[in-house]
Amino acid sequence: MTALQTTVVIPTYRRPDLLLRCLEAVVAQKFPPNAFEVIVVDDGRGDDIRQLVEDLAARTRGAPLVRYLRPEGTRGPAGARNRGWRYSHAPVIAFTDDDTIPHDDWVAQGLKALADQKVAVCGRVVVPITQAPTDHERNTQGLETAEFVTANAFVRRDALVAVGGFDERFKRAWREDSDLQFALMQHGQVGKAPDAAVTHPVRSAPWGVSMQQQANAFFDALLYKKYPHLYRSRIHPQPPWRYYFVVLCTLLALVGAVTGHAMFALALLGAALIAIAAFIFKRLEGASHSPSHIAEMVVTSLAIPYLSVYWRLLGAARFRVLFI
Repeated sequence: MTALQTTVVIPTYRRPDLLLRCLEAVVAQKFPPNAFEVIVVDDGRGDDIRQLVEDLAARTRGAPLVRYLRPEGTRGPAGARNRGWRYSHAPVIAFTDDDTIPHDDWVAQGLKALADQKVAVCGRVVVPITQAPTDHERNTQGLETAEFVTANAFVRRDALVAVGGFDERFKRAWREDSDLQFALMQHGQVGKAPDAAVTHPVRSAPWGVSMQQQANAFFDALLYKKYPHLYRSRIHPQPPWRYYFVVLCTLLALVGAVTGHAMFALALLGAALIAIAAFIFKRLEGASHSPSHIAEMVVTSLAIPYLSVYWRLLGAARFRVLFI
């Protein structure tokens, strides 16, 4: 009987079509089907997802074994992944997301890269984009150059046990992977697996999605509190001074207007608008110039500095850390 070598853990949240696409790619791996299993952790707790997984499990007939779980306690991707890997007894846990398409040798190449005494490796993420991409496409494309992402990672189970798994205070899909990477680095080498690839198509997003994404900065504060030096050396070497300049100019302009210093207020407001205009042009450089996208960049660029600073300071207050 073939020994179990790895468990693939896939958290999901109300995306049955994407999940099915991912699962079909995983169960079709060019790898002994009895040597790996698949655990889907349904953070949306939907009966449709349960049925989808059970139907697929019936088709595979246990080769590979496909299981369905729901989170216990904390919700969010970090909690869902913890539920999955803790349920498994495999020596290696392979993490991916429900919106990826693992290549057919993904498992084999990931395990091969992990064989030389590393505690974890991050595989390659391929993000196809258009020739004139939108801001959302370019943001998603950042996965291709990220140091460590749970869309494609292989981690030794004993290393996960040693670090306690994912920090479930990261309740959004943001920075929980970097947090795990930094924790694992204290226990051994975290390397790369360039031949273990997944494709990550860009999902459609609502107009103005970048404004919603500013809430991610709340969890930057938590990562900074835990690993300030690694955060500055590997994530952001300095605060977003442009945003703080815009916010400060706006606040001082309001003070000037209230106290009757109209020219002073107009000068400060003009400085803020110039900084925002530079931000708009930077975001549009090499990007789509369709009327809708230009309008989106203008509107969101007007809001982003204020939203980003708000969420950063809220995170600093919540996690009691001097973070700007």
